[in-house]
Amino acid sequence: MNIETIELTRRFGRTRAVDGVDLSTGPGVFGLLGPNGAGKTSLLRMLATVIPPSSGTMLLLDRDPSGHAPRREIRRRLGYLPQNLGYYPGFTVVEFVEYFALLREMPPGRVPGAVAAAVERVGLGDKAKAKLRTLSGGMLRRAGIAQAIVNEPELLLFDEPTAGLDPEQRVEFRSLIRELGQRATVVVSTHLVEDVGAACSQVALMHQGRIAFQGTPDELTARGVGHGVGDAPLERGYSAILAEARA
Repeated sequence: MNIETIELTRRFGRTRAVDGVDLSTGPGVFGLLGPNGAGKTSLLRMLATVIPPSSGTMLLLDRDPSGHAPRREIRRRLGYLPQNLGYYPGFTVVEFVEYFALLREMPPGRVPGAVAAAVERVGLGDKAKAKLRTLSGGMLRRAGIAQAIVNEPELLLFDEPTAGLDPEQRVEFRSLIRELGQRATVVVSTHLVEDVGAACSQVALMHQGRIAFQGTPDELTARGVGHGVGDAPLERGYSAILAEARA
């Protein structure tokens, strides 16, 4: 398994943003759903080794990230797109993606080809030399996706990756993560239930820091039959589970 957590908890002051989460997942696309404030971003930040857990245990790529050497190795093999990715507006797209390739300690000889391939995969080949400050919000998000995949990671973490993308670009992104999930573990945190149904083989739903549901999209759909609310079967399953959790 590329991700294993047991009783994983993260506190901020008196607030438990993540409260005893157990997860175990390997290659494939894993969807993480939940309302604002459910703890999704805090969980992803721990999985990305950005912040440490307050308690519990975590293995990433069969390594314990609490040690400096294994954490460094994990980061070489990890790709991460946070919800708000900072950037230097004077960078070109290529310079931006190259910067993250070097941060992940890719061999210098591999970097130019890997950067060019990542930029092409997200449809920014014609903008490769454009300054980031000239790009639209959707293009910036695609540049963020490019930096996440440049090192061909074994573990990919996306936080709201389709924010700012138009419908056609969202369809293209779903196709890309399905392809990536054939050899890597891809975790996608999103508010868009339809993205989960189209791309994910497994899904978890978080509520107040805990996992309220974990299973397949079909199992999520089944939970909404007869009593969920929403325009689509997955939405009805989502709303039904949240109603149960809140009760």
